[in-house]
Amino acid sequence: MNGWDHLDLQCLPAIWHNHPERIVPAIEEAVAARRGAYDRIFVVYADCGTGGQLQAACETLGVQMIPGPHCYSFFTGNAAFAEACDTTAFYLTDFLARQFDAFVWRPLGLDRHPQLRDTYFGNYTTLIYLAQTDDPVLTKTAHKIAARMGLAFEHRHTGYGDLAQALATA
Repeated sequence: MNGWDHLDLQCLPAIWHNHPERIVPAIEEAVAARRGAYDRIFVVYADCGTGGQLQAACETLGVQMIPGPHCYSFFTGNAAFAEACDTTAFYLTDFLARQFDAFVWRPLGLDRHPQLRDTYFGNYTTLIYLAQTDDPVLTKTAHKIAARMGLAFEHRHTGYGDLAQALATA
């Protein structure tokens, strides 16, 4: 994307968003392992449930990170998300639409205990699909997930929001 061939990307397991206590130690380890090989290191994680610990670790390590409380916010744009945040909405990204069963349905036990659906999602009214891409198949998948959860469906095309700008600036 963008013809950037001067970057290397080190991914951490995305499932760690379900275990944010694993994110900070993994970032610290990744930065320590690569510090000597790079002039700059940029962490492309928002807070992601670390309660500010990731920001503090990045400051201690002397590396930048993308600002924001979570990916839903930086894909939308942090200012726009703060303005339009709906606490009765379940947010879904392209990635999460692809991995919904592995990241949500099975870890919550809903594949084995579907009667728990309303316990988990009963306070939500809408599933808001924050689409980074224009993919009709993913949009249909997101719509099916909303129906499975018993939620109204809303589609918002966000693109990469603040992420694109943060990477371009970094």
